[in-house]
Amino acid sequence: MRCAYRSGARRSPHEGLSPGQRGHRAGLDVNRVSSRAPDSVQLLSRFYDAALQAADPRVVLPRHLPPPPSGRLRVVGVGKAAAAMAAAVEAHYGVPLEGSVVVPHGAQLTLQHIEVLSAPHPIPDTSSVAAAQRLLSRVAGLNEDDLVLALISGGGSALCALPQSGVSLHEKQALTRALLLGGASIHELNIVRKHLSQFKGGRLLQAALPARVHSFVISDIPGDDLGMVASGPTFVDASTCAEALAVLEKYGIDMPESVGRGLTTGAFETPKVPLSEMNRNPSVMVTCAMDGLQAAAAAVRQQGFTAHIISDALEGEAIHLAKAHADIALKVQRGLTFSSAPCVLLSGGEATVKVRGKGKGGRNTEFILALAHELRGARGIFALSAGTDGLDGTADAAGAWATPATLEAGACLGYEAPDFLARNDSFTYLHALDACVVTGPTHTNINDFRAVLVLPA
Repeated sequence: MRCAYRSGARRSPHEGLSPGQRGHRAGLDVNRVSSRAPDSVQLLSRFYDAALQAADPRVVLPRHLPPPPSGRLRVVGVGKAAAAMAAAVEAHYGVPLEGSVVVPHGAQLTLQHIEVLSAPHPIPDTSSVAAAQRLLSRVAGLNEDDLVLALISGGGSALCALPQSGVSLHEKQALTRALLLGGASIHELNIVRKHLSQFKGGRLLQAALPARVHSFVISDIPGDDLGMVASGPTFVDASTCAEALAVLEKYGIDMPESVGRGLTTGAFETPKVPLSEMNRNPSVMVTCAMDGLQAAAAAVRQQGFTAHIISDALEGEAIHLAKAHADIALKVQRGLTFSSAPCVLLSGGEATVKVRGKGKGGRNTEFILALAHELRGARGIFALSAGTDGLDGTADAAGAWATPATLEAGACLGYEAPDFLARNDSFTYLHALDACVVTGPTHTNINDFRAVLVLPA
């Protein structure tokens, strides 16, 4: 076995770059383990870049914004894209406005009129509680002539956390952590979050009435259920306490007495605002995973390849999704299915990781390492998987890529992919090969982006 590669991640500065530019810059840092890998990984990075550009709030939000109201214009927002969305609002309106938005630590932007707060993700802390209280105070005391612009994007569930009366922050943290480690889907997780919150599940909308509330949503939810994005603070919630209770029981999670009582009795039920109020308070999906995938597909075709969008809403464990993608890629390469090489397979959605070990990684790095293991060095197949928010679990990266030399390069270090997968340590493996996509915060979030380039063997 010939072992020739260079390790050690090279990180380019990203300060001041647009989301698309950050994605492109990340793609230039390639793992030169074979003569074809750099060009192929750069191509994949261009496709990721195209998806990020299609989801840039400063580009896609302004066309949806309404005329200014006769009364006050108030802005509240939460999520990984909230600061960029607020920047678009400030640039669009020439009238006085004020408000607050909450983003993850490190994702702040400097704005002229709108306050930018930060809180941790994915486990809330006291700053998350203070942020929820601040946004609720921003919409208090408004009247029918006033207009609230609610800027909602993924990640908001952790950023604003105001537990129900009788439930402590520590208890809510423990439940969130247990659901995440257990591999609960985002839908299951957010059903629980809604019912344990004084902010989510329509409660921010309820607090803003009788003002009009226009919600603008960047969706990171498979299936684009807008009421699930950031746990729907301005959306009427159709789920019930019984469903939240069923989720906790499904994953065998011990509930504090206050949680069990509140869900069992229905005391924690989310408000059911009348339909007439919802008609006064419209919502707009600003952009979503399919927009990013279609932009990437257009970039694929510009490079002369056939593009296939498998789905924008894939869910399930990352290792299982990797096996399915590997199977499709190999069949495509052999001409045994719907297409033949060369082509690019694109998919989106949100994988989960059932944590079994104490390694470092996320669903995108785990997907890539599992994919490399399933492909077993198959020539001509390259892949990239990265979060469009620039974050991936506990990894210091957005995701990673794989080439036909990934397993061989790992073996040169004495690494065995199954061992690293068993302890959820995919980032450590891929970081050592300089195979990580590092962007920093992208200020958008349309969930995960996956691209598999299939060339003739």
